[in-house]
Amino acid sequence: MAEHTTIQVSREARDHLPQVAKERGMTLGQLIEQLASEQLTAEQIAERVAATRKMLRERMGCTLTDEEFDQGPNVMANVYAMAAEKMHGLRGHAA
Repeated sequence: MAEHTTIQVSREARDHLPQVAKERGMTLGQLIEQLASEQLTAEQIAERVAATRKMLRERMGCTLTDEEFDQGPNVMANVYAMAAEKMHGLRGHAA
């Protein structure tokens, strides 16, 4: 049996969300479930940050402390950029 909950939203949202759901081939309830599942809680974000830092330390030899991670730039963006540059360089040599 389906649970029912009433939420108050603006008229714009009330009119917009059913149209989005229809265009995606789902019910309004399914759309709301999907949107909710994509939003991380603070605890989930903290868990992902901890897991990422652990991976960087174990697999890449990163020696930064949590404080250094917090004070520094977006380390993951830099890691992804370095990996992309490395892959680009490898492709250039293979040609």
